[in-house]
This record gives sequence, structure tokens and C-alpha cells, in this order.
Amino acid sequence: MSELSDVFYNNLPARRTRLSKLFMHPDFFEPIPLDWHVIITDIKGSTKAVFDGLNENVNLIATGSIVTVLNLAYSSGIIIPFFFGGDGATFIVPPSILSSALERLSVYKENTLSNFNLNLRVGTVPVYQIYEAGFKIGISKSFVSEFFSIPVILGDGLSYAEKLIKAEDYLLAPINNQHYNLDLTGMQCRWDKIDPPENANEVVTLLIVVKQSEQQSKIFSDVINQIDNIYGEPKKRQPISVDKLRFNTTFSRLSMEMRTRIGRVKVFELMKTWLINLYGYIYFRTESGKNYLNRLVEMSDTLVLDGKINTVISGNEQQRLMLAKYLDELEVEGAILYGLYVSRNSTMSCYVRDLVNEHIHFVDGSEGGYTQAAKILKAKLSDN
Repeated sequence: MSELSDVFYNNLPARRTRLSKLFMHPDFFEPIPLDWHVIITDIKGSTKAVFDGLNENVNLIATGSIVTVLNLAYSSGIIIPFFFGGDGATFIVPPSILSSALERLSVYKENTLSNFNLNLRVGTVPVYQIYEAGFKIGISKSFVSEFFSIPVILGDGLSYAEKLIKAEDYLLAPINNQHYNLDLTGMQCRWDKIDPPENANEVVTLLIVVKQSEQQSKIFSDVINQIDNIYGEPKKRQPISVDKLRFNTTFSRLSMEMRTRIGRVKVFELMKTWLINLYGYIYFRTESGKNYLNRLVEMSDTLVLDGKINTVISGNEQQRLMLAKYLDELEVEGAILYGLYVSRNSTMSCYVRDLVNEHIHFVDGSEGGYTQAAKILKAKLSDN
């Protein structure tokens, strides 16, 4: 049973159906196995940290929690769904790696607190408990580019798990983690803030929740279709473009990355990394380097569908006002609640296992776009 359970997500077919149509096919969504578990990481006090100017630290720590779990899954030969949230992440994992994932995240939590004075909450809820409470998690896979597929969730189960884990009385059992070292191999954060592509002048970070979960399919389909109509297909609203990428290899940036990865700064390794990055300026002018950059744009994680719509898009003010008008109408009807934040540019952190196919890039609006949009959304949720 365990081996069959381990390959559940790997064996899900990735659909090439347009997202707006995918949501209207309930037969494309499979329930998560009963023996799997939801793990959520979340920086407590992330809103204050962002307002204090620590948004890059917040994004980096969130990315590090993803890399921690993905390196474990990779070494175990297991593919899992995960969702980047700007100030944390959500994973759905089989029982075979649950304990190891929590142990490694516990080590990472300690490192985050000691190096950045930020408290990374880590919690888990069994999928069967979510189902017993009357909530659902259906999952599908969608190709968003030729090489890159994302998990797509229907149901309110992950939101329920998040409420449990973020509750003040939630306690994670103490874990003996003394035998584990940090493994954040492949984590990088070496790009400067990224200006919008040509013909765009702003970056929008958007969060949308549907108030009645049974209406998710129809409303998500309509909203995605409307975003397509206003901003164009995903390639046209992609906030990352090759010509706007700029390396940021200052010692300050590399030191922050190193403290996240190994818990301290090693001067020799810092110098070595800095010198290697100098070669990057040459590499990105080669054919291989140009191919990597083009693939990087395709494999940028700008749309997260975890039972909510979470997306980062680029465009202009007129497009944003059209979208906001449409969303306001849905909100007045009582169909959705949303949070929207406008930035001048975007930020990106990366997980690079190799320079060909094994890399993914996590995108957020600058100034902590996801956290800022979440603050607006939470205020609306508290009033409902």
C-alpha cells in the first residue's frame, strides 16, 4: 500500500486542457489518498517583517522550506505537490516521508530563528482528518508551459488545515532532530528585482477565495477566463522576461543565502560562490546559458492553485482597473473575496538541481506582494 501511495501524484496525468476548461471537468480531479498528510510552513509575524523591509528574507525562508522538503522527496524518489505562498509553503506528502520531512523542517526552523530572528511555524494535518471534518481536497495536474506542470486543487481542505495550524493553540510535538543537517542544495536567490516586461509597467499580486466551495469550479473557471481576456494568455502576462533579468551577486545577498542554507557564513565558500557567479555573466551569453534563461521564464511559478487563486501578473493600470471592476462585482454578489497588491517589479528565488530541466523559480511581487495581498484578504475574511 505504501509504495502505491508514494507514486499517487507521480502517476496523475498532466492535462494540457486550458485552465478555465480544466476546472469544469470534475473527472480530472482525484481525491488525495487518506494516508497522506498536509504540511504547512508559515512565518509568524510575516506582515510586520515585510513592513520592516525584510520581504527578501521572508521569500528566501519560504523558498528554503520548499527546498528542504523537495530535496528529501527527490532523494526518496517521490514526487509531491507543493505550493509557494510568499511567506511559507504547503506540501502534501505520503506517510513514508512525513517524519523525515518534519524532522528536517524542525532543523530549518531552528536555523531560521537563530539567523534571522523569524519564527517559522511548521504543522501537519492528516488528510483523513480533513475528510472526517467534512472538507475536500481534489487534485489535478496542469501543463502551464511545454516543460512545466503545476498541481491544481479543488476543495476547501487545505484552507481548513491552514486554519488549524495557524491557530494559537496549535502545538507541534517536539521532534528529535539532532541527527539531521540542513540540506538546501540547489537553493539560489541571485536575481535583482525584476522590472515588468516591455509594454507593461506594473506587477499585480492577486489572491482570490470562493466563499462557497461547491461553486469553486465555475467561479475559478470564469475568473481565469476573465484574466485571460483582460491580460492575454499566461505568456503575455508573465512578469519575468529574459531581458529584464539582472544578477545580484553582492556579498550581502550571497551571505543571506548562505546563512539560510548552512546556518552560517563561511568566508572561503562565500568567495568561491562569488567567483563562480562572475562566470555566470559569461555563461548566460552562451547558447546553453540563453537556453537556461528562456527555460527559467517558462518554469517561473507565477500561478498557485491550492483551493485559492494566487497569482503574480504584469500589465498596465487600465488592465488592472478592468480586472478589479470585475472582481468587485463578484465580491458584491457574495461569490468571492480577494486581495490585490500593486508593485513596481517582482522578486524571484530559485531551486536549481541542474541547468537543463531540474529547476523552478518562485515569484512574488516586490515589497512582499503575496503578504500584502493576504493582509487585505484577511481583513475582508474577518468581516465576513
